[in-house]
Amino acid sequence: MTSTPDIPPLRDPWMVAAFEGWNDAADAASGVVDHLIDEWDAELLIELDPEDYYDFQVHRPQVRTTDDGSRVILWPSPQIYHARPPRLDRDVLLLRAPEPNFHWKAFCSTVLGVAKLAGVTELVTLGALLADSPHTRPVPVTGSTSDPVMIDRMSMQPSTYNGPIGITSVLGEMASQEGIAAASLWAAVPHYLAEPPCPKATLALLGALEDAIGAPLPQGVLVEMSEAWQRGAEDLTSHDPEIAEYVEALENERDTSELPEASGDAIAKEFERYLRRRNVDPE
Repeated sequence: MTSTPDIPPLRDPWMVAAFEGWNDAADAASGVVDHLIDEWDAELLIELDPEDYYDFQVHRPQVRTTDDGSRVILWPSPQIYHARPPRLDRDVLLLRAPEPNFHWKAFCSTVLGVAKLAGVTELVTLGALLADSPHTRPVPVTGSTSDPVMIDRMSMQPSTYNGPIGITSVLGEMASQEGIAAASLWAAVPHYLAEPPCPKATLALLGALEDAIGAPLPQGVLVEMSEAWQRGAEDLTSHDPEIAEYVEALENERDTSELPEASGDAIAKEFERYLRRRNVDPE
């Protein structure tokens, strides 16, 4: 750590983590953390020393000229922010970082050490992947957890995935071993629109995160940005017959495979979000 400030007294905090790179198609996951940092005016709590975790030929530092004309090198450092959301009764720690190149277990141990010191009891990691998902339909978001309480509260299931994993999976597994309840949310970004940003996927992840914690989260400009992205995507497909034909095939596949009860669940969740944002208890 470049600095270890005293952690202030926090209100039953939870942590949200997102990592640039393999886990972050179209910057959709890190976009959620960036959005919440801005909306909540979160303050930098701790910045980790990147020296042991990054290959600087992969994650190159950048140089910037400040207002007074001096030159400053900006390193790809993991940062943990603290937010005290005005409409929530819990504080939030927001972790944003490039996915480390080295020493994943040591990195996760350091992050979880900070989390335990702060009194974090729940961790939600965010990710996004490229998928055969049509841009004309809602962005699919899947969630998983191994914690029995979170399974019940969030209507999630234990993950059955087998295959390569990213730092989010390692962090979540190690958090569970440390007694911190951990859940993972992933958005499916249309692979033919992979260029970042994808505010529609970011907004979908934000909605799923809201469901997970059962409290309203600020949408800010994400709604307008998502609508603008949608218009751009439709303009692209309208001028490319091959993409338009491919999207139509994806739509048919999606509509055929999607059960009516799944659509009903989506409508119910969206209505509950609407009530929360109006500060009304859906119960």
